[in-house]
Amino acid sequence: MRLHYSHAGSNMRRNVNEITGSRRMRRNRRFDWSRRLVQENTVTVDDLILPIFLIEGNNKREPIASMPGVERLTVDLAVQAAKEAASLGIPAIATFANIPIEKRDETGSEVLNPDGVINEATRAIKSEVPQMGIITDVALDPFTSHGHDGILRGDTIANDETVELVSKAAVVQAQAGADIIAPSEMMDGRIGAIRDALDDAGFEDVAIMSYAAKYASAFYGPYREAVSTKDLLKGDKKTYYVSPANSDEALHECQLDLEEGADMLIIKPGMPYLDIIRRVKDEFSVPTFAYQVSGEYSMIMAGVEKGFLDEDRAIMESMLAFKRAGCDGVMTYFAPKIAKLLADGWKI
Repeated sequence: MRLHYSHAGSNMRRNVNEITGSRRMRRNRRFDWSRRLVQENTVTVDDLILPIFLIEGNNKREPIASMPGVERLTVDLAVQAAKEAASLGIPAIATFANIPIEKRDETGSEVLNPDGVINEATRAIKSEVPQMGIITDVALDPFTSHGHDGILRGDTIANDETVELVSKAAVVQAQAGADIIAPSEMMDGRIGAIRDALDDAGFEDVAIMSYAAKYASAFYGPYREAVSTKDLLKGDKKTYYVSPANSDEALHECQLDLEEGADMLIIKPGMPYLDIIRRVKDEFSVPTFAYQVSGEYSMIMAGVEKGFLDEDRAIMESMLAFKRAGCDGVMTYFAPKIAKLLADGWKI
């Protein structure tokens, strides 16, 4: 049956106060001061971790074509970058190696070199910037001739053999002065093995930031250029990274790593996996971080270069998204930019 409304009935329409019950959400948004009072999430310099790509040599910097504004640095220049980061209030850096092809082999044995570029940088930065937290990774992909994160036997990543090697690498990195070991290679049992190795070597106070939910993502492309594994890698990493289709699996990974001794968790990539960050934070209530990976960085920068995005607003909005999802901090190539914006009084 069709309902017919008379013209006179239009006078009976409810006004806005009747519709909303006099609850008007815009009242709190009227003024800058009131918006600041009710703001639920904030970004501070204490949220930032700066990734630094390292190369051998002296006084050399190499631009990374797919990551505008990001460079590979020799150790002396990495020290300068760490000093600048410290002056901006950034609390920690994370280092990643790009070593010559002749030093890469099937097992990634260069990761054990106490004088390798990662460990050299750790010692140099700790000497010059002792207050800077240093996070190092034991994944083998920058050190192998095939670009995989573990030891390749035939067409299979040898889990247990890789775990043994990265546990030794963690001790070498701790001996150099690393404050946090952040294993990203996603081998089963690695967190417990690394914790045991560190404790046995007297490094009970060295923390573990587990890449507990590292996804088999399309957003790593520029990173693989940065560490020169793009042309080495054959196949994919689906047998050890988490499927982008899965959410519960990520929580299982996080639970296992916490039970094995992880002190904090990092989700990688970041923006496409905000739902995972939220679930992890709600489920475990532990320090939870995101890695705003190379593809996320390059995507924003491409939009900026094309004139599609406002650089400052896009960067800071992405940071607020991480904080809103539950992140305690973010590893991001934008860290110096963000720190400067905050120092200049940026607000949303």
